[in-house]
Amino acid sequence: MTLLLQFLFSGLTTGTVYALVGIGFNIVYNSTSIINLAQGEFVVIGGLMMWFFLEGMQLPFAVSLSLTLLTAAVVGLLMERLTIKPLLKKGDLLLMIMVTIAISILIRGILMFKFGKDPYTYPPFTEGEPINFYGAVITQQTLWVIGITALCIVLLYLFFNKTMTGRAMRACSLDVKAARLMGINVSNIVMLSFIISAIIGAIGGIAITPISLMEYDKGAMLSVKGFCAAIMGGLGRSRGAVAGGFTLGILESLTAGYIHSGFKDAVALLIMLFILFVKPAGIFGKAEIVRLRKF
Repeated sequence: MTLLLQFLFSGLTTGTVYALVGIGFNIVYNSTSIINLAQGEFVVIGGLMMWFFLEGMQLPFAVSLSLTLLTAAVVGLLMERLTIKPLLKKGDLLLMIMVTIAISILIRGILMFKFGKDPYTYPPFTEGEPINFYGAVITQQTLWVIGITALCIVLLYLFFNKTMTGRAMRACSLDVKAARLMGINVSNIVMLSFIISAIIGAIGGIAITPISLMEYDKGAMLSVKGFCAAIMGGLGRSRGAVAGGFTLGILESLTAGYIHSGFKDAVALLIMLFILFVKPAGIFGKAEIVRLRKF
């Protein structure tokens, strides 16, 4: 029982990061229908840049946090303005998805050039003895990770449901043409979606790095697992991405604990294949019925 609880808490911790990456996927997808395969790189940017400002430059925590989030936001902004915006008018989704892959490789190369191949970490947000819960050991940083994720989910819910900008983004996700006719600046909404998704990914990287060492090449696998979380819950549904992220994290932890750690990364791929074959709309998604036109 103790071992099971330990695996569950470990899975919840990693699952929160997958959930944040999945939410980032959904934010961009809802406004552009693009699958941003560079989303995992923003987690790496968050972890490595936080180390750079906090440990490398010895800046205060609050300043390091602000500069890290600002860096991620600027990268997200440049990504949208320089690559996605020029292609958005053409409407070639496949080309834009391929561009996000190229950006992912570019970011990875820049991070390797700057930080090298060594893993990085920094002290937990708060020092203190781990919490013992029925024999399972829970570090204080684990509580920070879960708490920060919960706070992000609440703030995003309030933003999308209680603010005019958030409602405009929801309107774009429902019908871009109708939103444009209503006077919504769709270009700015798309730009904002990339900035928000970049910040959400960076927050996940900042929170998880004290527990899990951050390396320059983690972004690709994080993108795969975040995308798995997104499609598990139904692409475009952030609440589904949260449930999918937690489920994937727990399944990975149980696989590593009871079978073999080498099979852990295969879980996401197997789940994606299962979902795409059995229920392509996702667990919480609804299938759409489309009438085909006759030639």
